[in-house]
Amino acid sequence: MGFWNNLFGGDKKKERSYHNKLAWMSWDIHNHLLPGIDDGCQDTNQSLELIAGLKDLGIHRSISTPHIMHGVHDNTPESIKGAFAQLQAALKQGDVDFELKFSAEYMIDDQLDHLIQEDQLCSMPNNYVLIEMSYLAESKALFSIIKSLQEKGFQPILAHPERYNYYHNNFKIFEDIKNAGCMLQLNLLSISKYYGEHVKTAALTLIRAGMYDFVGTDMHHTRHLEALKGLVTKYDVRELLKECPIRNATMFEKNHDHEKKIA
Repeated sequence: MGFWNNLFGGDKKKERSYHNKLAWMSWDIHNHLLPGIDDGCQDTNQSLELIAGLKDLGIHRSISTPHIMHGVHDNTPESIKGAFAQLQAALKQGDVDFELKFSAEYMIDDQLDHLIQEDQLCSMPNNYVLIEMSYLAESKALFSIIKSLQEKGFQPILAHPERYNYYHNNFKIFEDIKNAGCMLQLNLLSISKYYGEHVKTAALTLIRAGMYDFVGTDMHHTRHLEALKGLVTKYDVRELLKECPIRNATMFEKNHDHEKKIA
C-alpha cells in the first residue's frame, strides 16, 4: 500500500531525476505542439521548447493532435498539414532529431458526424481517432459517434475520460464505453493533483481497474512540461500503470485489422 499512499500523501523520499523517465512511452499520442492553430503552442519557438522538454523526458516521437472544435478551433486536414510543415521545417533547420506525425483531437459536436461520413478526418496511422467531450456536459452522441467511426473502419480513443466530472459517480459508464469498442487515453498529469483531487481519484480508479489503453501528455505549454517533470521525479509512472495494457509503443505497428489507407 505504500506506493498508493505516496500518490495521495506525497513522496518524501529524495527526488530523482526526470531524465528519460517517460522513454517507455515511445510515442506521445496527445499533445498540442503544432504552432498557431489552437490553444497550444503559438509559434515554432514554443513548439521547439516543448519538444526539447519531451526529449529530456525520453520521448522522441510525437503525434500532434490539435483541436478540431466547431466555432472555436475550426481546423481542417489542410490547416493541420500547414502547421505540421512549418514545425517540420523548424526541426530540420535546427537539426533537431525528433519524429513528428500529426492527427487531431475531435470534439464530439454537431459537425463531427458529418466529417466522419464525408471521410474528412485527419486520423492517426492504423486508423486511430482521438475524440473528446466538453468538460461541462456529457455528449449524448458519444456512443453513436463511436459506432459511426467503427463503421468507417476507425478505432476511436476517448481522450482523458478521468476529466469528465459528470462521470465521477458513474464508473459503469467507463465499462460501457470500453464494451462499445472505444479505447481510453490517460492524461499523465491526472495522476497528480494538476487537474484537481477528484480527477486524480478517477484516474487512479481507472488505473486500478486496468482500463487505460494509451497515455498522453496533452501538453499545451511550459506549465504542463514543468508539472510533468515534477510528476515523473516523484513517482514511477510505468510501475503505476503495470495493470493497464498501454499500447503507445506498438500502436503504429502494421495492423491487419485496419486496411484503410492513411495519408
